[in-house]
Amino acid sequence: MGQHSFNYAVIKEKTNKLGFDLYLVDINGLLDREKIYGYDDDTDRFMAFQIAVCDWLSKWQHKPHIIHCHDHQAALIPFFIKHSYQFNHLADIPTVFTIHNAQYQGWIGWDRYYLLPPYDTYKWGLLDWNNTINPLACAVRCAWKVTTVSPSYLDELRYSANGLENLMQYEQGKSIGILNGIDSDVWDPAKDNLIIKNYDDHLVREGKKKNKKELCGMFGLDADKPLFTFIGRLVGEKAADVLPEAIRNSIYQHRGNANFLVLGSGESAVENRLLEVQSQLSGYVNTYIGYNEALSHLMYAGADFLLMPSRVEPCGLNQMYALRYGTVPIVRSTGGLKDTVKDFGDWQGYGIRFNHADVTDITFSVGRAIDLYTNKRDLYNWMRTYMMHIDHSWDASAKDYIRLYESLR
Repeated sequence: MGQHSFNYAVIKEKTNKLGFDLYLVDINGLLDREKIYGYDDDTDRFMAFQIAVCDWLSKWQHKPHIIHCHDHQAALIPFFIKHSYQFNHLADIPTVFTIHNAQYQGWIGWDRYYLLPPYDTYKWGLLDWNNTINPLACAVRCAWKVTTVSPSYLDELRYSANGLENLMQYEQGKSIGILNGIDSDVWDPAKDNLIIKNYDDHLVREGKKKNKKELCGMFGLDADKPLFTFIGRLVGEKAADVLPEAIRNSIYQHRGNANFLVLGSGESAVENRLLEVQSQLSGYVNTYIGYNEALSHLMYAGADFLLMPSRVEPCGLNQMYALRYGTVPIVRSTGGLKDTVKDFGDWQGYGIRFNHADVTDITFSVGRAIDLYTNKRDLYNWMRTYMMHIDHSWDASAKDYIRLYESLR
């Protein structure tokens, strides 16, 4: 890597318990960190990872049918195998690139171009975007196919892609949106050992009632009122900054006919405001600051509604977990939320959707939910049963990827 050499190891998982071979790249001192990203030397770390992958593939006894790369951390690989002298004998291998979040593009200053393996300098323009090496933009240009993690997110990138809008419009002919999936074995209320009472679509009312009673007892909330939850990062992308005021407003405007429980961590200002609302509205609001896997399962099982007011949500998994557990998602109409949640005001709708990540829309949606819970019980019970049958497993998503791969053979 430039003037610096490094050793890497390729580790193979031996048991084959996943049903396929799994290989991991180990670079001592670079990849063996507590976090995946967020370090000052991330450019060096991800560059070394990509060079190691290409070096291994160029010497491996097998030749892959397809190379599928994800996000900016692997985005230079399609360029390397096409235009880097030491790897271009791999150039006939089709490449697929998936954008999980276009806000993060892996920018590298041209003053660090020396980190790149030697390449055909006539192709430097493929690396450049606004006088900066932009791995994400480079991959969109060089990959044979580009995917996003939902169809609606692909549409949104054509007018909101953090500076790459024109590129996404230009490359739309080779782009496709495919929804992410969830592990339907891990997220299964009939078998989940992290919840109090297991249930299926036939026992959803009884099962959720017991889990809700346990959950409300833990956090001092009234189990007779509809329970609204938020699970996730307390950051601007998730619209967590409007959550404290939206909760306060909803309780006052709807005369205390709802409870709220928040699980998450993130920006300290948001955490502090949530704790302040909790102290002011004790018995109506509670907050768990941090990460707790077991609690998240119990919340999906015990909640009546899940709030997701996200400003940006390329796919979103929480709403799929909620559907699996018979919890009605309340979501902003964006990205994968728009693709996976149908408003109950529409034919065979099973969720609640709104348009703006602000206090007014959230408060109004909470009111719709309270009315549904209180005055439309037959519809509400039908929705909970219906949503549990929707297939958002990886089995469904994999079929779309297989079709994509086969189109490249």
